[in-house]
Amino acid sequence: MTPASEILSPATAPSPFSTTTRWVRRVHMFTGLFLAPWMLMYALSTLVMAHRELVLSFYSTKTPAMVTERELDYTRSFSATATREDIGKQILQDLGLEGRYSVSGGRNGQPLVVNRQQALGARRITFDAAARKIGIQREEFRALTFLERLHRRRGYDQPYLLEDTWGLTVDMAVVVMVFWSLSGIWLWWELKPTRRWGLITLVAGPTLFAVFILLL
Repeated sequence: MTPASEILSPATAPSPFSTTTRWVRRVHMFTGLFLAPWMLMYALSTLVMAHRELVLSFYSTKTPAMVTERELDYTRSFSATATREDIGKQILQDLGLEGRYSVSGGRNGQPLVVNRQQALGARRITFDAAARKIGIQREEFRALTFLERLHRRRGYDQPYLLEDTWGLTVDMAVVVMVFWSLSGIWLWWELKPTRRWGLITLVAGPTLFAVFILLL
C-alpha cells in the first residue's frame, strides 16, 4: 500500500515565475476594465480628428452655435488694479461656475469675455461693466467637439481639484498603456503555441512604425 506521504508529494508550491504571470494577467485585465472609458474616448476622438472634414460635413455650420442661457444684472465693482483673470475668476465664483477658464476683451471699455471650458459644452460669459450686465451663453453640444475637447484636455495647470484628478487619470492611462505593451510581450512568451505568430507581429508592428517615422 502506498504511504499517504507519497500520495501527497506531487503537490508542489507554484514557482515564482508562474505567480508573477498570474499577477501580470490580473493587473492587465483589471486595469483594462477600469480604464475602458478612457481608451474608448481616445479611440473615438482620434478617429473623428483623423476624419474631421467628413464628420463636419454632417453639420450645417463648422462651429457650434452659442445659445443664450440667461442675462442678469451684475453690480459688483472691481478695483482699478484687478486683472482680467481676477475679474473672470470672481465672476465665475458668483455664478457658481468655477473651473478652468480663459479671458479676452475687457480693455478700452470693451466687455470682458470669460470662456468657461467644460466638456459637455463651453460657456461664454460676457461682462459689460458700463451696463452692469452679464450674459451667459452655452455652446451647442456636438459629439465631435466633445471628443476633441476631452482628448486635448490637460490637468494640473489651474488650482482646481477636478482638473488635477483628470490629469491624474490621464497619467494613469499613459502608464498603464506602457504596462499593457510590456505585459503583452510577457503573456505572449508564456503561451508557447503562439510564439511564432507573436514574433512576427512583434517585429512587424515596430517595423511599420519606424517606416512611418522615417517617411511621414
